[in-house]
Parts: sequence; structure tokens; C-alpha cells
Amino acid sequence: MPLLEGSHVTRAFGGLVAISDVDFYIDPGEIVGLIGPNGAGKTTLFNMISGAVPPRSGSLTFKGKNIGGLKPDRICRMGIARTFQSVKVFGHMSVYDNIRVALLFGVGRKSAPDGRLTDIASIMEFVGLSVAKETLAADLTLVRQKQLEVARALATRPSLLLLDEIMAGLNASEVAQAMDIVKRIRQLGIAVFMIEHVMKAIMGICDRIIVLHHGVKIAEGTPQEIGANKTVVEVYLGEQLDSSSKQS
Repeated sequence: MPLLEGSHVTRAFGGLVAISDVDFYIDPGEIVGLIGPNGAGKTTLFNMISGAVPPRSGSLTFKGKNIGGLKPDRICRMGIARTFQSVKVFGHMSVYDNIRVALLFGVGRKSAPDGRLTDIASIMEFVGLSVAKETLAADLTLVRQKQLEVARALATRPSLLLLDEIMAGLNASEVAQAMDIVKRIRQLGIAVFMIEHVMKAIMGICDRIIVLHHGVKIAEGTPQEIGANKTVVEVYLGEQLDSSSKQS
């Protein structure tokens, strides 16, 4: 059974259909990429999964339970966490306290998939923030704030993590570090659904890729299949990509 499944999911804002009749699934332990041009509906899909907006029609199920229309706090406590394209850290609080808030919020749920991430210290070490423990979130660099977003999401003890462009604005070295974190998250038994425009990352770490265009799913497949898909190349990639660098 899929961990997360969407069937005929549709969402409109007034006369604009942002997501139209989209089917998708995420299996336990998978890393799945979500790509497409700006305005394709990617973040809208994440917003429906995480409860920020309800679907107009269709169904969303997580671990076999309907989550369509539930509030974000309920969905989070069920085991879905997310980051945001524009970081939303608590700037006036330290790194430690940002993670502490998330850990307290998720404490009512069962143990994390891996016992190593049950306390703030282990979470900070996992994402590389131990040295910034007492730093105010507002004083962190962009890459550190993105690490903090991931740390807070992990602190809620998810089974599925939604990552919304955590590599945007990072340099090549920082992208490589972020890719390593995503792969290690999967090793904890946490599935990852990630929106990303950094194609090196998408092609290098994803098991499958879903492509949206004008709110419609136009392709789905392995990185090799997506990189060679003529429709995807035409509407988004611009050129055929070599996915030979994919690593397990």
C-alpha cells in the first residue's frame, strides 16, 4: 500500500485551475521528485497534502486514511512534515528553541522511525547545526536557515517529509551537502517528496520524478525516463539530461 496516494486531485482558485485531475503516489522509503515550470501547481499540491488548502475534488490518503481537508496540525501529527520555499523560521528564537518547539509539538506521536533523532542534539548534529545552537535564527545564513527548516520538520517525527526547494539559492558545495542530507533522511526510513529546480539533485537522488505543467501531470518515471522524455524536454528542461550520475 502506498504511504501517500492522491486520486484525481483538483484545486482551483476562482477561475484558475492550479491542479487538475492529478494522480500520484509515494511509497514508503522513496525519494520522489516533483518538477515543472513556475506556476505548474507544485506548491499548490504540497499545500493540499499538508492541509494549507483543501482539494476541490479527488482524494488524498495517507497510510490508508483520508486527509483531504484536514487541518495542518492534524496532518502533521499523523506523520507528514514540510519545509517552505521561503523559509519560515522563528527569527527571534535560537536554533535550539526553534527545534524544541517542533519537538514538543510532535511529542504526542509515537517514536521516530529511527531512535537517533529523538532529541534536539541529535537533530542538530544530523543537519549540521550543532555549532549554531545558540544563534538566533534571523542571524543564520540562507543555507543554515534551510537546514533549520529541515531540522524542525524532522523534529515532528514524520514518516513523509515534503521538501519545497531547499536547494534554491545554494552554491554547488551547499547543494551537494543538501543532497547528502536528503539521502540520509531516507536511510532513517522517512520517505521524501521534493520540489526542486536544481536538476543535478533531482536526477541524482530521486527514485521517480513527477512532472507538472499548467496543473496537469504530463509525465512520470525514473530520472532516465524523464531526462529523455521529449515532452518534458520541450516544456521544461530545454535539453535532454544525462542521469548517469544517479546514485543509490
